[in-house]
Amino acid sequence: MKSLNEDLKTGQFKQIYLLYGEEAYLKKLYKNRFVKAMVPEGDTMNYRYFEGKNTNPKEIIDLAETLPFFAERRLIVLENTGFLKNATPELAEYLKNMPETTYMIFVESELDKRGKLYKAIKEKGHIVELKRQDEKTLIRWILGMAKKEKLQMSEAAVRYLLAKTGNDMENLGQELEKLFCYCMNHTEITAADIDEICTTQIGNHIFDMVDAVAAKEQKKALDYYYDLLTLKEPPMRILYLLTRQFRILMEVKEMERTGVPPKEIAAKVGIMPFLVGKYRAQAKAFTRKELRGIVEAGVQTEEDVKTGKMGDILSVELFLVQYSSKREK
Repeated sequence: MKSLNEDLKTGQFKQIYLLYGEEAYLKKLYKNRFVKAMVPEGDTMNYRYFEGKNTNPKEIIDLAETLPFFAERRLIVLENTGFLKNATPELAEYLKNMPETTYMIFVESELDKRGKLYKAIKEKGHIVELKRQDEKTLIRWILGMAKKEKLQMSEAAVRYLLAKTGNDMENLGQELEKLFCYCMNHTEITAADIDEICTTQIGNHIFDMVDAVAAKEQKKALDYYYDLLTLKEPPMRILYLLTRQFRILMEVKEMERTGVPPKEIAAKVGIMPFLVGKYRAQAKAFTRKELRGIVEAGVQTEEDVKTGKMGDILSVELFLVQYSSKREK
């Protein structure tokens, strides 16, 4: 991102940019910032935007050949076209000799680094992966957003918000908007405000469900499940997230046993570092053998549903009943 900010600051733009990665918020942010910087507002003659898999490479090439109309450059933005995933040899070849007055920005979710188009962009332009941001960056960003609204927020409250809503910046941005409106007559955003107004991410419901399974609180585990069904969450998605959670616990338990540091555990299993303690505590409720058995049972349950041996709603219910039942003494 440092290189993108530098280009925006100096106005020295590369002819081609490729923005990719899982952080949709940052892709959208930088796409809009470059469009604003590279094309005068309201200039519809020299700016075109294409989106989706039906975009025609030939149409892009024909447009790219057109000289800008009383302007320094023509800008073409291509978003989620699939060009970087599928073979687009004609466009890859064209980029090598594209007119100097034509600029392109590719914004993609999926790509193949072995493809000709990726290699052509790498040779002539600038490629930036926009990943999920780390905990420190998110805390700094949230505190900065709150400051703009003249609201205070403790670091503990920010961490609580992240634990409740996840680390997706687009979702966080929406939750912050709700918080700012709710707290407009306050001076500080508290955990109570976050509980009152923010939507709990499904992952937190899953975590609570696993907590209930660990404590052998069967009714509570099933209540969480029925709540998610009421929220229209598909049973197979719930099962997938449950199985994934138990798999993470299995990995955390194994890494803790072998002395892997918390920061490395977080990076390997894909969670924020401040959550490692919660996962380690939850993993202590199970043996490694139990966790492996639960993960295998989750995979088998999914297979039973796919092959028609069981219904989806009942299968997840039975899965929860089996592992939240109190052990016989």
